[in-house]
Amino acid sequence: MPILSFLLYVIISSFTPGPNNIMAMLFANKSGFKKTLKFCLGVGAGFFVIMILSSYFNLLLKNFIPKIEFAMTILAAVYMVYLAIKIVMSKNQDQKDEDDKYNSFYSGMLLQFVNPKGILYGITAISTFILPYHSSNFSLLSFSIFLAFVGFLSTMCWSMFGSLFQMFLTKYRSQFNLIMALLLVYSAVTILIG
Repeated sequence: MPILSFLLYVIISSFTPGPNNIMAMLFANKSGFKKTLKFCLGVGAGFFVIMILSSYFNLLLKNFIPKIEFAMTILAAVYMVYLAIKIVMSKNQDQKDEDDKYNSFYSGMLLQFVNPKGILYGITAISTFILPYHSSNFSLLSFSIFLAFVGFLSTMCWSMFGSLFQMFLTKYRSQFNLIMALLLVYSAVTILIG
């Protein structure tokens, strides 16, 4: 397993702006960190469910259609390059204030089932970095817990340091995006040649 590429992909995908992180930051700015904790816990729980479903979906595909593994690897690399391009091309968008009723455990959990970034992240991480090397139930459960924990940490960081990240991204947005994009391209190349 290419550990460095796996960790780079996990960290970049988890900590770059997405629905979970932006909503956690907005909720923390509006309601405070303590009131946002329940949303972050919901994100972690929902993300864990998505990772488990992605694990067994990918395992099912790998066991019944072994020739799809190469195509999934190519698709994963293309998706990472696509994400890199989207990161470099992204513009600073104003985010609308969210109503307090959405700052809840259930909202955080349900968001994962309509969050394409999270779903594609799970499918890509599991099919590219985990299943080629590990397929036991214990491994899939362990990696799902790890991926969900990293997702939870990212929303916690965004909510805890929301105003700092917001200022940093505003000031150094293009440099930050370029570095994140290059790291994603590196990850894509290593899975293709690894």
